[in-house]
Amino acid sequence: MCGRYAATKDPATLAAEFDALDVLGGEGPDVDYNVAPTDPVVTVVQRHPRDDEGVVDSTRTERTLRVMRWGLVPAWSKDASGAARMINARSESAATKPAFKKSLAERRCIIPADGWYEWRREGKVKQPFYTSSADGHSLAMAGLWTTWRPDDDSPLLITCSVLTTAAVGLPAEIHDRMPLILPKSAWDQWLDPDVAEVSDLLAPPSEDLVAALEMRPVSTAVNSVRNNGPELLAPFDEPRELDLFDDAR
Repeated sequence: MCGRYAATKDPATLAAEFDALDVLGGEGPDVDYNVAPTDPVVTVVQRHPRDDEGVVDSTRTERTLRVMRWGLVPAWSKDASGAARMINARSESAATKPAFKKSLAERRCIIPADGWYEWRREGKVKQPFYTSSADGHSLAMAGLWTTWRPDDDSPLLITCSVLTTAAVGLPAEIHDRMPLILPKSAWDQWLDPDVAEVSDLLAPPSEDLVAALEMRPVSTAVNSVRNNGPELLAPFDEPRELDLFDDAR
């Protein structure tokens, strides 16, 4: 699964990494070492542009950065209260789930992350681990997105989910699930709005891709969403007992 992650790169850096246009105009989220459900996050999307009249140009596409809220709210939802429970979508079943199948076919995105947190429980001990790319490049987490509004007079809410898959390699030592990380060679197909069939990209990451990851234990300070700073990424080798896992916002 993926319940927290770090996103500290500025939009200009992300635009360069993902060959995208930075159209955020400085309105992106702040540096965040502890991204939590329902937070605003930067994503990468590729769409057919529209002119000033709203007419779609089907002859070309543009890859841009877009801010979304983490926790998908399906278009048919009566309200947005369930968003925190929709931060992840299982890659094995997304194509058949009403909440995700349309987005998988038509609205896919990449959610850049410095790395993600996962917890391993042993008795009463719940130790967080941080997994990131060994070379410092952003991880391209496969994502789905959609739009929702409660009524015609309300602004659109754009939300997203991270696709997860069976954990392999080092991450499997901590949890049986992990984010679906896309290699650069898959970005074009994944983001192409004219491609509906992407089942070949939903398999767990390759051994080579996972071998390029590094994982380390970090402080249990990350357990609280109130903590947010670079110290959360520092190696920490002394697990402590926790009575509660603070996931409240």
